[in-house]
This record gives sequence, structure tokens and C-alpha cells, in this order.
Amino acid sequence: MPETRERLKDWLGGLPLTVELDWALRGRQAPGDGFNLEELRAALPAWVGAAGRIPQTPAAGRKALVFATLHYWISHAALLSLALAAGGNQTTLAWLPYATWKGPVSRFDLRRREAYLREVFKPASALIGLLSFLDTQPAELPAELDAAVEQVSVMDVQYTLQVEEVDKASELFQLRLQRNRAAAAAALTWLRAEQPDVVILPNGLILEFGAVFHAARHLDIPVVSYEFGEQRERIWLSRNRPVMVQETDALWMAHKDLPFDETQRAKVQELFASRQAADLFSNFYRRWQNLPAEGGDTVRAKLGLDERPVVLLAANVIGDSLTLGRAAFTGDMSTWLRRSLAFFAARPDVQFVLRVHPGERNLSGPSVADLVAAELPQLPESMRVVAAADAVNTYDLIAIADLGLVYTTTVGLEMAMSGLPVIVAGRTHYRGRGFTQDPQSWDDYFAAVERCLADLPAARLTPQQIDTAWHYAYRFFFDYPQPFPWHLLHFWKDAEAHPLDAVWSPKGQADYAATFDHLLGQPFDWDAQD
Repeated sequence: MPETRERLKDWLGGLPLTVELDWALRGRQAPGDGFNLEELRAALPAWVGAAGRIPQTPAAGRKALVFATLHYWISHAALLSLALAAGGNQTTLAWLPYATWKGPVSRFDLRRREAYLREVFKPASALIGLLSFLDTQPAELPAELDAAVEQVSVMDVQYTLQVEEVDKASELFQLRLQRNRAAAAAALTWLRAEQPDVVILPNGLILEFGAVFHAARHLDIPVVSYEFGEQRERIWLSRNRPVMVQETDALWMAHKDLPFDETQRAKVQELFASRQAADLFSNFYRRWQNLPAEGGDTVRAKLGLDERPVVLLAANVIGDSLTLGRAAFTGDMSTWLRRSLAFFAARPDVQFVLRVHPGERNLSGPSVADLVAAELPQLPESMRVVAAADAVNTYDLIAIADLGLVYTTTVGLEMAMSGLPVIVAGRTHYRGRGFTQDPQSWDDYFAAVERCLADLPAARLTPQQIDTAWHYAYRFFFDYPQPFPWHLLHFWKDAEAHPLDAVWSPKGQADYAATFDHLLGQPFDWDAQD
């Protein structure tokens, strides 16, 4: 019986030498429980050799803690840690040996993974510090930090189940709360004692990454969080805020009054032309559309739309980390969807089209379409739902729309670039840039909708607003992501294509030195970049 077996393994994990004996009898191999670092084991000696051959810079390095959990992030963090150490920085790699964030694991399996990790990391021990937070005496969490960790745990459940209503009595929430508290408590102990110059970690918003982020900020230690978007050889970075917030205020303030030339405009035009054609552009690796644009007349006929005005609501994926904690006034995205559905169900004078995010095709959780069906079992004749897998190109919907409604999706930016009035309900990165309507309350939201519907021609964006949207798009897509050699989704190919020797060569440093400085906590000087 699985439960009895896990209880036995948990008991055995508390006995001295049981794991060590098992580890020796198994020939010091991968545990076989989903936690696999064999590619890292094979690659690490060459990485260490390359790092050792890189001449140390005379400048004093920084004391950095790199934290990761989950085997794929740990592999990525190992190469990053060696790269930082090769630059003369005192780098410690800390980990928690989890294969998944969704289910429990016995003490026996955790200790076996610890033995495996120590074996894998032996070649790196002379260059970087190696630290397991499982072996760190936990500190007591102050109330303020514990509250932040609890909120991280709420978002973990939202992210995992693709829901926004969370049952705090559920096994998943209790698991996430226990693990996040343990991660924050261990981090707090080490950070208090060692006082690094910077903590570097992925995401910064959810899972143990969010817990360690908050532990460091509680001590006023700078944190740099990072994540990867849809561009190869590019990284998103954020200092002292979770990177998933996509903070672009300083970038836009430094560039918004600069000229936006025809070369830059052509680059944005090429990007969006490729998206309309469901094609790939430059170093972008993802196609969001199911098929190329077919034209407004075709999509009108496909959806059975007439000449009444069209309102397009472009939804995010529920529980996506780009939506969590991003409500401006709605509480969450699901509440915004429900109230918007009720409003337009009572407005047969306009046609309402809800576009489910195409990214739902790759996920298994509840769909926005399920939310619509629960709210409106009988969809009014004036309303349409375009499902994630439907053969409809979003850009055809933009072409026939008269008004756009969004939460945080980048489709809102693309609508504005087409001249559509766009009402933004979430705290997205392009909110407040001068080309969207940004209500602060429910009354403001519905008043903005009514105002636009009363005179749709007058609501369309001015040429100056459209130009601003294009300029902002250029800065967001081409200036905000920073050059970086190793994308998580293509990590092993990238690690082979960009070895440490090449990254620390004169050409590699010309490409990447500024990014590594930012990873080590140097603030962005957007005024110096154009």
C-alpha cells in the first residue's frame, strides 16, 4: 500500500545511517524517484575545468547566494554559480532537493537526494560554496515574514490548480505552507549569519523561490530574481521585486521622450507581422496562434457576427504567475470575468467575444471557458467564446473589435497599437503608459465601458497614443529582456553552444558582462542604454 510504504520510508529516514547504507548499496546512482541530475553530473567536471581556467579579475567580487529548487532549476543555477565564481565572486549555491512542488516526499527520499546532490557537486566544491537548506537550523519566522510566506503559499495553490479561490484547509495548501515556511526559516538563519551582498533566484513570486525572496527582503538584503520569456538568449531581471511583476517604470521613464525612429518601428512591425502569420520571429521560439490571420470578414462569418459593435475580452490563463497578485481593484481575474460577463449578458446591443488564452492548450487545469459555462449556462445570442484550441487567430478578432478589455495579457498592448480603446483591469506592465484606460474601482470600470460604448469612434486612440503604444512595445520586447547565454527551456543545448570559456572571452563579455553585473545586484542605468 503506497501510504504505508511512504510512512515506513519517513520513519527510516529518521534513523542514522539507513540512507547512507542504501546509497552505497545502490552504487551511488540517481535515486530513481524523478529527481535526476545525470546530465549535470556528466557536464559539471568540464564546467569546473573551464571556470578554473578563466583569469580572475583584480576587482573585488561580491558575496552572492544563488538559490534553487527542482532539479532543472538546480542544474541551471549550478552553471550560473560557476560563471559568477569565475568572475571572482564569492558564490554559494543553496538548494532544496524537491522534484515537484505538488506532492509530499519522505525524509528517506530527501536524505537520499541529499547524498546524490553531494556526490554530483563534488567537482565544484573548490570553486563555490554548497549549501542545503535541509541542513540549516531554521529560525523562528517573525509575524510579518510569516504572513508574506502564507501569501506565497496561496499563490502556489492558485498557480498549481489554475484557480483563484483557495481552500486553506486543503492538503496542497498545507504542504505548500509547510515547505515555504521551512525554506524561509532556513534562509533566514543563513542570511543573518553570512550577510551576502545579493541573493539571486528564479521567479521570486511563488514556491520556495518566493519564500526565500521574502526572507532576504525582510533582512533588507538585495534580491535579484530572474525568469525567461519567449526569446532565446534573453533573460528578464528584477531587483528587489519579483521579476514576474515585469517592472518597466524606470525603463519607460528613461526612454519615453526619446525619438522612436523608423528602424525601430520596422522591427516591431516585423515582430507582429510574424505573430499574425502564426510564424516565428528572430530569436522568439513560441507560436501563440493556431493558424495565420484570415481577415476580418472570414472571422465574422466563422463566429456568426453581424454589424453590431464588437467588444473583445482577451483573458489570461487563470492562476498564471503573470496574473497572481496583480488586481488593481477586482480582487482577482475570475471576479472581473464574472462581473464583465453579467454586464454584457444584459447588453444585446453589442456583441461580446471572449478570447480564451491560447496557452491553455498546454495546460490541464480548469479553463476560462468552464467559468463562462458556470456563469452563463445559456450563452446569450450576442456573446461568443473562442476557446484556446479554436481555429481563430486573435489578430483577426482585434481587426473586427471596437473595444478591448484585458487583465494583464500583452494582447491589450497589441490592441492599442491597432488604435482600439483598451480598458485594463489588472496591474499589467503597460498600464498607465498613456494609451490605455486604467480604472481604479468597479464604478470607474463600468463607467469607462459605458463611455466607450456611447461613442466608439471618439473612444479610438489618437495617432499620438498609437505611436506611444508602438514605442512602448519596442522598449518592452527589445530593451527589457537582457542578453544571457542559457535559457531554461533550451538549457542543455545553450550550455553546449555557449560554454563558460566563450562567455568569459572578450566577445562573450561584450555581450553578457552587463547582464552578470545586474544579476549581482547592480541597478539598471536605463539612461545609458539606447
